[in-house]
Amino acid sequence: MPEPGFEILPPEPPGRPLVVHVPHAGTRIPSDVRTGLVLDEAGLVEELRRMTDHRTDVLAAGTAAVGATRFVNRLSRLVVDPERFLDPDLEEMEEVGMGAVYTATSGRAVLRRPDPAERERLLDAWFRPYHAAFTALLGRHLDTYGRVVVVDVHSYPSVALPYERHAAAARPPLCVGTHPVHTPSAVRDVVADLAAGAGLEVAFDAPFAGTFVPTSHLDDRRVVSVMLEIRRDTYLDETTATPHDGESRIAAFVTDVADALGDLGGVAATTRR
Repeated sequence: MPEPGFEILPPEPPGRPLVVHVPHAGTRIPSDVRTGLVLDEAGLVEELRRMTDHRTDVLAAGTAAVGATRFVNRLSRLVVDPERFLDPDLEEMEEVGMGAVYTATSGRAVLRRPDPAERERLLDAWFRPYHAAFTALLGRHLDTYGRVVVVDVHSYPSVALPYERHAAAARPPLCVGTHPVHTPSAVRDVVADLAAGAGLEVAFDAPFAGTFVPTSHLDDRRVVSVMLEIRRDTYLDETTATPHDGESRIAAFVTDVADALGDLGGVAATTRR
């Protein structure tokens, strides 16, 4: 069994019922996975530039100081994407070759040849252990605190990539993804207020919708979750992935969101929008 492709980073004590999830910042591709990708080296470098949520692990680093446990994926999403449903009938991105195991690139070219046996190998090696560990982490928080908040941290390019299914939607500096059960209105209001204070225009569930909750915890109202999709040009140069002066402002915003929501874990989602 390979070593885990993720890290669980502890909070600065005291901890709180708060997990910050960073699923797409990683760039590592194990050698046995690389051999199955048809891209040449230049093509792979470009695909990683496009598809990596660059430096979102850095944006989330400050949340340790407010009691958050960070769950950070160190593998590239080109290995497996832990935020996809395994059931193709539930996962809309299967239609563009970007389910749990991608077969297509962001430009709709071939990434790897479809191979059901290899897909299962990758899921067993990387996807299922990731979910088991995340589920266990939430379980420990629920046992300790009786509630938990998940802040799901992503970034997205300022210009839509060809694979995107909702490319015509507006692309604000901050897209907030929600779930009708796991994102109470109080959570939406807190994030919107903090975004306004940080000077960030916000859209909810556009161009990206939803937030991460492990399947075993779906509809468990003790689990609150919200996704932060941060437009990349707000904190880095998209061509080089080099941070600029905006990074400190965005990192402070992410920490402020985690800090504020840490007090709202387990708020019953009695209203839906």
